[in-house]
Amino acid sequence: MYRFLLTPRWWGINIFAVLAIPVCLLMGSWQLSRFDDRVDRHHQQQEQSQSAAHAKAEPLASLLPITEETAGRTAKVTGRFDTAHPLLIPDRTVKDKQGFYVLSLLRTDETKGHQAVPVVRGWLPGDPDPARVPAPPKGEVTVRGVLQASESHNDAGPEASGALPEGQLGFVSAAALVNVVPYEVTNAWLTEQHTEPPLKPVPPVAPEGTGLDLKAFQNLGYTAQWFVFAGFVVFMWFRFFRREAEMAKDAALGLLPEENTTTDAPAGSSTQAQEAQEDQAAQGSAGSREAPGGAGDPADEVTPAEAAEGAATRSRSPVGPA
Repeated sequence: MYRFLLTPRWWGINIFAVLAIPVCLLMGSWQLSRFDDRVDRHHQQQEQSQSAAHAKAEPLASLLPITEETAGRTAKVTGRFDTAHPLLIPDRTVKDKQGFYVLSLLRTDETKGHQAVPVVRGWLPGDPDPARVPAPPKGEVTVRGVLQASESHNDAGPEASGALPEGQLGFVSAAALVNVVPYEVTNAWLTEQHTEPPLKPVPPVAPEGTGLDLKAFQNLGYTAQWFVFAGFVVFMWFRFFRREAEMAKDAALGLLPEENTTTDAPAGSSTQAQEAQEDQAAQGSAGSREAPGGAGDPADEVTPAEAAEGAATRSRSPVGPA
């Protein structure tokens, strides 16, 4: 009854199912692992943020260039602050309060190419005001802070997305600083956790695409989607199999529907049957026009004498209009 499984059509269905199900499960498992990695990374970043003030500092040069592994770790670097280019980053929120970052550039020889290091020395509430900002320390200093990835336009506040006054910057990035200072800057920055009053420390943030953001939950949604695809393939295979098995069983019992028998008949059989019916109808109409005696009835035969008499009669009949 299940010999239909060996037909070319079912070979194609079986091969598709055998290949599609493992692929769907593999893709779903991969998306789930991506979500798990983001969750683990989120917990790790929270732990680093909570212990950042007391974490052991590592040389900044050993953590550059910044990666997902080095972002959020505490670094230290020695140099001198550039007092000629103080910068403020407006429209920044800390603990649900609106304020601004205080940014200073540390000139150092410890980085590749002697690149300056952007250092967020702290945060102040209210509108940006240089008069409220304490001056950076003079002379050579050692800065300890949490290493952060460069920001983008998405990190800039609504008020910082347009034209800004001189001395203000929309976001902390080497690309934004290249037109502000006459020297190269590292593509990362530090946020100090031990600040000088009235500055308050800026909590470290997770790099974009590593925490529990919208992309993380997209991975979770893709996980469910791939598993649903695998279940759908199994469901459709069993549905086709059950339907084919029922048809095979009906065929074995001789219970095929009439439409199946008509469909399975040769293409010319219906035409031949129609022609036979037309021939039969033509023969019937011809027979109805014959005399009751039939073509071979002796009564219908004409003798030579009768034929001659009929001809003479026709010759004597007057010719004229009827």
